[in-house]
Amino acid sequence: MSELAPVAVNLLGVVGHPGFGDSPYRVDADGRPYVPAGDGGIVLGLALGDSAFAVAADHAAPGACLTHPDEAARHALVLYACVGNQVRVTTGPAAGASGAVLGKRGEHSQVITVFAEADLARLRPGDEVSVRTCGQGHRPAWLPPGVTALNAAPGLFGALPVTVPRAGQPAAEVVVRAVLPARLAGNGLGRPAAGWDLDVQAGPGGPGGPGAAGELRLGDLVAVADIDARWNMGYRRGWMSVGVVGHGASPLPGHGPGVTLLLTGPAAELGVREDQAGPPAISAALLQLQ
Repeated sequence: MSELAPVAVNLLGVVGHPGFGDSPYRVDADGRPYVPAGDGGIVLGLALGDSAFAVAADHAAPGACLTHPDEAARHALVLYACVGNQVRVTTGPAAGASGAVLGKRGEHSQVITVFAEADLARLRPGDEVSVRTCGQGHRPAWLPPGVTALNAAPGLFGALPVTVPRAGQPAAEVVVRAVLPARLAGNGLGRPAAGWDLDVQAGPGGPGGPGAAGELRLGDLVAVADIDARWNMGYRRGWMSVGVVGHGASPLPGHGPGVTLLLTGPAAELGVREDQAGPPAISAALLQLQ
């Protein structure tokens, strides 16, 4: 089947503001209350390449989270936005600054965007951002028949450590920071992968203790075994899903670093190889931040 050209759609995102209900506290896995700093809004001092456990925060993303006041438009923004899509600030002190989509925060229907630090510091909640969405539903011609791509801008895989299948080699191969077991999959299970990230319940140093799976960093590619993410994410033995770490850890039980999934398919067609020493696959340079 020939590769069909994807369509681009310009959408409006609004820089979000952290919000609380009637209590300032959440409760961690050990029953201790805490104030969830860093969940949504504009997070400063955190960058691509930093450890997902670098700061005392909750779901902190290295940039600005976009939302929309209209619920239907907000859902469209999150569903259409793809990792690598370009964004431009159109109002406020940072007007004219450009950035890129890093991932999604499904819990509150937000798009995670990254900017150069100086531009990020000028952003304010309520600033409007134009998002050139493109890529959802696109199927690169090189994909093995059983593998599905999602949440990825056209051309993104060409900049990532992905080896396309060759004659006599039916599987694509992706170099990842770590391969995590399905038992670590948390918040996001049962949700649509096109609009929701998958939290992995991994701690500092990797599951099982320091060094067990390397130190997950923002921008890393990771694989989660036995997870089928073609539609609603769920357990499927013999499957593999690969995505990018878009936000940091959380003290909440069932939560952790958030992975926006990019590829999913049978492990026989989607191979992965761990590299705990290499740089994060998605960097500021790759996203062409100013």
